[in-house]
Amino acid sequence: MKLKRFLLRYYPPGIIVEFERGVSVSTRAIDLLDLSPETDVEELLVEIQRSEPLITESHVDQVKHLLVRLQEKLSQQDQRSFSSSKELKAHVLPLTNVAFDKSGSRFLTGSYDRTCRVWDTASGGELHTLQGHGNVVYAVAFNNPYGDKIATGSFDKTCKLWCAESGKCYHTFRGHKAEIVCLAFNPQSTLVATGSMDATARLWDVQNGEQVSTLMGHSAEVLCLSFDSSGGQLVTGSFDHTLAVWDVASGRCLHVLTGHSGEISNVQFNWDGSLIVSGSMDKTCKLWEPLEGVCVATLSGHSEEVLDVTFDLSGRLLASGSADGTARLYSTDTRQCLATLEGHGGEISKVCFSPQGRWLLTAGSDGTARLWDVRSGVCLQVLQGHRDEIFSCAFNYEGDAIITGSKDNTCRIWT
Repeated sequence: MKLKRFLLRYYPPGIIVEFERGVSVSTRAIDLLDLSPETDVEELLVEIQRSEPLITESHVDQVKHLLVRLQEKLSQQDQRSFSSSKELKAHVLPLTNVAFDKSGSRFLTGSYDRTCRVWDTASGGELHTLQGHGNVVYAVAFNNPYGDKIATGSFDKTCKLWCAESGKCYHTFRGHKAEIVCLAFNPQSTLVATGSMDATARLWDVQNGEQVSTLMGHSAEVLCLSFDSSGGQLVTGSFDHTLAVWDVASGRCLHVLTGHSGEISNVQFNWDGSLIVSGSMDKTCKLWEPLEGVCVATLSGHSEEVLDVTFDLSGRLLASGSADGTARLYSTDTRQCLATLEGHGGEISKVCFSPQGRWLLTAGSDGTARLWDVRSGVCLQVLQGHRDEIFSCAFNYEGDAIITGSKDNTCRIWT
């Protein structure tokens, strides 16, 4: 093996080692989830050298420089407020979802009007209208971090793969027997996973457009799914009250996770793949260890259904949003509730952390999105202007722009 170069990853902090093995190029990630501005760089360097044989003495100064850059990034203060810079009348019918590419320079909107649209964030101009679906476009995603492909999942039972630059349709994935309601690219951008109301998830090959496997076992609709950061495992959540953990290479079910008494609203791996969080209509969240397939904590406190859950990028915090109009912040270490975020006038359908993990964004049926300080639980800002429920929201990679999508048929860019 021969070291080729280092790549810096700001969120979560890490260094990607790119190396040659024969004629192929591979990468390994050095995750630095514990890095802080106070970390002793010299001690960390020794630890990194011990764990990564490709980093020899000749590379120490370069790695030290990268660590200092990461510390400087972590030291930057988030003292800003957001204002609505653009309102886009995005579609003639209500939006279903929004998604940024990694850089935040473009974003997607899906709609009941059967299209997905690609937008330039800076200008608010439309770049492409992706047409061809015969029903609602419900799920949309860029293949981040690359950003050169787009996947759309529709109520017409198909998923389409598009060129992000030209808007050309590469493939139409056919096989599901009912509506597609969730999808995701694996981290390597070689596969797309789709979940459907037909109680299955399917894996599709990005290159040739062929189906790789059908993940069967749920007895009701598959509403949510998530790859781990290695792309080796996929978790699915279903209306049958269970989660399933799948081996991606073989398509084999590794574990069925039981314990919820209501439908699953969302599932997600933490960054290192050591935990899964699930939210449920039974008013609870659960933490699971995927290796053993066991529940390690039940997080209660909400008085109504949990509609969304998410980890921050460090995996040490998670947030839940509920129909009771509150969001909650939990520690994954202590499994305790750190704060209850109150202020919305209706249910909270979406929660997401900023990439730096210092803010939480919530979207509500009261037509507002709210920005919260994670450390104090204080509401920093109310993003007002939409005239109907906000059902989707997202940060860009740098955390300095926000998109909100609403049932008022508009999306707004906040910078």
